[in-house]
Amino acid sequence: MATYANLPAPSPEQGLNRYLQEIRKFPMLEPEEEYMLAKRWVEDQDTEAAHKMVTSHLRLAAKIAMGYRGYGLPQAEVISEANVGLMQAVKRFDPEKGFRLATYAMWWIRASIQEYILRSWSLVKLGTTSAQKKLFFNLRKAKSRIGALEDGDLRPENVARIANDLGVTEDEVISMNRRLSGGDASLNATISADGDSTAQWQDWLEDEDADQAADYEARDELENRRALLEDAMDVLNDREKDILMQRRLKDQPVTLEELSGQYDVSRERIRQIEVRAFEKLQKRMTDLAKEKGMLTPA
Repeated sequence: MATYANLPAPSPEQGLNRYLQEIRKFPMLEPEEEYMLAKRWVEDQDTEAAHKMVTSHLRLAAKIAMGYRGYGLPQAEVISEANVGLMQAVKRFDPEKGFRLATYAMWWIRASIQEYILRSWSLVKLGTTSAQKKLFFNLRKAKSRIGALEDGDLRPENVARIANDLGVTEDEVISMNRRLSGGDASLNATISADGDSTAQWQDWLEDEDADQAADYEARDELENRRALLEDAMDVLNDREKDILMQRRLKDQPVTLEELSGQYDVSRERIRQIEVRAFEKLQKRMTDLAKEKGMLTPA
């Protein structure tokens, strides 16, 4: 993929406030502009288009990274890992799927951050199960949800409730809580990494409302797209619907070979049906969007 030599990068020397101010200079993309940039990247490997998609979403990456402040790791490195996930998302983003880049990218960003945290924490390097990883990333939230804010060991009833909610043993809850206790820093604590003795952790959380608005917008759009997709599927016959769902709507797509055996036709015939079904579905979704005022007719 493109190299990003001129991509803003957070560092202790630069200071996080300065980095956040710098990335705010990049404008957000309108849906049509984002679509055309993504098409340029997918079809022509246009690195300039990819770079513009990345820089326009650096604020999203930074916002998600801020949610992982409690793991005792340098915030600049966490943000850098978030940016790595963002770049991977741009690399794999398919504008024809009908979703905005922000909706797609947030999963890649979170995955990249979590992998970095797991690599960095020795306590989760040794034989950690998927349940323990879930506990690692959700214990603080679970404690907050039930009001278990006490320092030190949890009360037995809180241990039992968290273990039940997260699907782990009570011993695992007790052990993880002891390992993580004391790891959170106060938002009023002074940051000295950039040499500014007056800067505080809470200063990193600027323009939170603007980012939340973008999140709500992305969520609403996703729900609208899903509703459109559900309505538009009626345009397909049963075979087209099944092939399209198995080929394009599954996390692990079924191969042409498997479907050709299932329907007793050639792989090329399955491919043709898939392409035709996708084109029909796309046209129907566009028509429905125009009817509902979600898309301005050309």
